[in-house]
Amino acid sequence: MNASTPTTRLGAGRYLTAAELPTNTITSTHELKTSDGATVTGVLRMLPGCDTVVILMHPRQDLTHHVLVPELVARGYAVWTQGTRSTNNDLNLIHEQALLDVAAGQVFLRDKGFDHRITLGHSGGGTLFAFYHQQAGLSPEQRLTTSPSGRPVDLPAADMPMPDGAVFMAPHPGQGQLLARLIDPSVSDEGDPLSVDPTLDPFSEANGYHPAPEPSAYPAEFVDRYRAAQQARIARIDAEARTRAADANAAHRRFKSSADPADRRAALAPRVLTVYRTDADLRFTDLSLDPNDRPYGSLFGRRPDLTNYGLIGFGRFATPDAWLSTWSANTTNADFLRCAPGVRAPTLFVELTGDQACFPHDAHAMVGALGATDITHTQVAGTHFGGSLQPGEPTGASLAAVDIGDWLAKRY
Repeated sequence: MNASTPTTRLGAGRYLTAAELPTNTITSTHELKTSDGATVTGVLRMLPGCDTVVILMHPRQDLTHHVLVPELVARGYAVWTQGTRSTNNDLNLIHEQALLDVAAGQVFLRDKGFDHRITLGHSGGGTLFAFYHQQAGLSPEQRLTTSPSGRPVDLPAADMPMPDGAVFMAPHPGQGQLLARLIDPSVSDEGDPLSVDPTLDPFSEANGYHPAPEPSAYPAEFVDRYRAAQQARIARIDAEARTRAADANAAHRRFKSSADPADRRAALAPRVLTVYRTDADLRFTDLSLDPNDRPYGSLFGRRPDLTNYGLIGFGRFATPDAWLSTWSANTTNADFLRCAPGVRAPTLFVELTGDQACFPHDAHAMVGALGATDITHTQVAGTHFGGSLQPGEPTGASLAAVDIGDWLAKRY
């Protein structure tokens, strides 16, 4: 059961060199139905006789080839990687619906007879699982019945088995809180991706920016104004999202009582938000802000002054429902700090010392908010996605795998 033979997974950056699975690994794929009728798929990998399963999920990414999979299988644990209904297309990512996707996997694994089910949330998977633990731990009548936009989501009727443990690896505080730090408040016209208020431009030398790769040095006064302006931009988009969601809900009500084709079309017509420039956290270029071992640059690249203007970015396109459920720090229920008190199972929190999304004060606050009495907090050298800090050094993922394996072995 040696997991040391390397094989290259997709691309670079977020995708790391992973180990080969042990040769006697049993791999099976499964299609599941959620309680509200959606279809989700998962992959189960295990060695004969495994009685503990580790579950890897993310609300918007495919984790089938996550670098930890062979590491954990080689240590004798089954690994279940599952997608949500929004994998690789989060245009309409409703986190409350994603909990029904998580629940379908938990039911499947419970019914497979595993003695222990352990959630492992990496990055955005951390808040997804914290949210699940919180809701699963409530009595059915206490669970949410709607998303923030008013969309019905019947969590009370869902079978939501409670996991036996929780592992968090480089969890960020939630996609809403993440975007609140990343969004560029200098956008002066939401319809123009090049519009700039120069007094808030994070890539203007007049405001403390230095051309890459020289670290910037933003004055405290600018940092305060910038962060207040970020909150104000989120609030403006919230208002637009609520208006569009209300229009859509009204159209749906008309559709239910009308045969007019115009009402039917109005109920189906998308009301998508386009949110430009969401890769502009000041900490990407000013490494003195919330200092840790992170390299210069963002999660998307080494030149946030350029990637901020690109097509790819968090929350770039979202329905009003998705914005209010996932991307708005003001309205989302999927917020790690708010959900963490509901995480009461034994918990391991692995902090990456060069993380670009979970900074030291975040990690301290998140660990402090957890509701478990059995909490282990470790730190390993690495970047957010589990890369190494320096060429030739062990990857953060490989170091995290050791801590996770040791923690699991002591309890399960």
